[in-house]
Amino acid sequence: MSGTSRRPTLKDIAAETGLSMAAVSYALRGLHGTPETRQRVQDAADRLGYQADPVARALASGRSGSIGVLCASLEDLWQQRVAAALGRELLAPDRNAWIIDSAGDADRQLELAQHLVDHRADAIVVIPIDPAAKAWAEITKQAPVIAIGDALPGAKAKSEVILDNETGVSTALRRLAEAGHRTIAVLSPTRRFEIERPAEEIAQRVAADLGLELRLLQCPHDLAGATEVARTLLTSTPRPTGILALADSMAFGVYAASRELGLRIPEDLSLLGYDDQPMSQLLTPPLSTFHWPLDELVGHVVSRVTSAVDTNRRVRRTTLTPTLIERGTVAAPPS
Repeated sequence: MSGTSRRPTLKDIAAETGLSMAAVSYALRGLHGTPETRQRVQDAADRLGYQADPVARALASGRSGSIGVLCASLEDLWQQRVAAALGRELLAPDRNAWIIDSAGDADRQLELAQHLVDHRADAIVVIPIDPAAKAWAEITKQAPVIAIGDALPGAKAKSEVILDNETGVSTALRRLAEAGHRTIAVLSPTRRFEIERPAEEIAQRVAADLGLELRLLQCPHDLAGATEVARTLLTSTPRPTGILALADSMAFGVYAASRELGLRIPEDLSLLGYDDQPMSQLLTPPLSTFHWPLDELVGHVVSRVTSAVDTNRRVRRTTLTPTLIERGTVAAPPS
């Protein structure tokens, strides 16, 4: 074989071992043959430098070794951290993760999910933009789906690792109300009123119970976009005295706009973030925000991917609860 550059094939291993090509194929996959025969075939494959064609291996095993990680928007720093951690944890000799950005487009996310199905992804991990979309029901019939954040109410996902927004949002609004705020704005990446337990719906319900005047605004994750939304909000009348940003990246825009307008945090404006980004501690003052157990979340998702792919077993829903980290950005409203 040293005189040629072509890739070794099963035929070469068969000639080397004196076995049929079928026997070699079975032995390499550990399906038939004695342990001694399988070892002899593997030794010959190693000597010849044989590597199985990944497409052929996928067709033979029914698995591609690929897990799709379908994010809502990688402009969200929290989703970046989740995707990076899943990419590391899902990496194995026979497995890899495809990290895909839906760019905040719900229809595009569904198209990408179907694309993963069509390309034989062994499982799909998704942070859904529109969990109530009817298309999820069909997608979950074709491939194991593990949902992060919100449930898929109309579909049979293999598992759901849910973020307890009921606790997070209600704790945030009650904290602002207890400090004396009555005019509060909530910055959100989207308006998803029709789906099960969205943070936006919870905010409206809790605000009504507390007698708060609530403004719900759509806000992008990028600093320039978040700053523009915050600038418009803080120059409006009446100006809110408290803001809950449903992502720390949005809160960064509030800091920038406040600085431009000469507003002080928390003397003139109280502010809460929602996902405890490491850089939130470097702001002045450091941002009060909510800590979600990221390592626990990733561990749950990885174990459910393994269960779905290796055993086709459905695992029940797990709910993760956040903890409010107070760092001094909430105070009484200005008199």
